[in-house]
Formats: sequence, C-alpha cells, structure tokens
Amino acid sequence: MDSFWDFLWVIIVTFGFVAYLILLFSIITDLFRDHKTSGWVKAIWIIFLFFVPLLTALVYLIVKSDGMAQRSMAAAQEVKQAQDSYIRSVAGKSSAEQIADAKALLDAGTITQQEYETLKAKALA
Repeated sequence: MDSFWDFLWVIIVTFGFVAYLILLFSIITDLFRDHKTSGWVKAIWIIFLFFVPLLTALVYLIVKSDGMAQRSMAAAQEVKQAQDSYIRSVAGKSSAEQIADAKALLDAGTITQQEYETLKAKALA
C-alpha cells in the first residue's frame, strides 16, 4: 500500500511543479511583452520571482492579470496576421489576378455570370 501512495504523491508533486513552471514562463513572457513597464521594474519582478517565487507569482497575477490577457491576445493577433500574410504571399496570385482570370473565363464562355461573381467575391474576401 505504501508504494501506491508514494507513486500518487510523486504524480501530484510533478503536476504541481510543471504547472508552476508554466506559470513562471508565462509571467516572464508577459514581462517582456509589456512595453509600458521600464526595464528596472521588469528586473525587480524577475529578482522577486527567483527569491520569493510563489508569492511574487500570485501578486503578479492579481496586479497585472488584465494587461496580461490583453498582451497575450495582441501577440496572438500579430502571429495570425503574419501567418495570413505569409500564406497569401506563397499562395500564388493576387486578388486582381484572380479576378482577371475569372473575367477571361467569363468572356470565353467557360463560366456563367453567377460563377464569375462568386469567384470575384471569393478573391476580394
């Protein structure tokens, strides 16, 4: 029976440690994303994170939680915009070229006016 409880305790402690590391890395990442905070204040936060880690993490989450969420959302939007831009750049033709190709197909009689409008709307989206 002793070995089961020891194993369970190791699992619980490991989970807590990993959760704490994730929290610590998210706080440090947020500190470097925050452009409004000076370098000295960031250094003080990091020093306190090393010497009084749990208390400092809780205080940081209480004090800066709103800004932390906003900075995280802004970073996610920047990544999405960069990814969308990259996909568009390697995907091939621009919107104007797609519309010109669709117009050529319409003039040749290959597609109908409705199909042309659908392709045009898709290219402009």
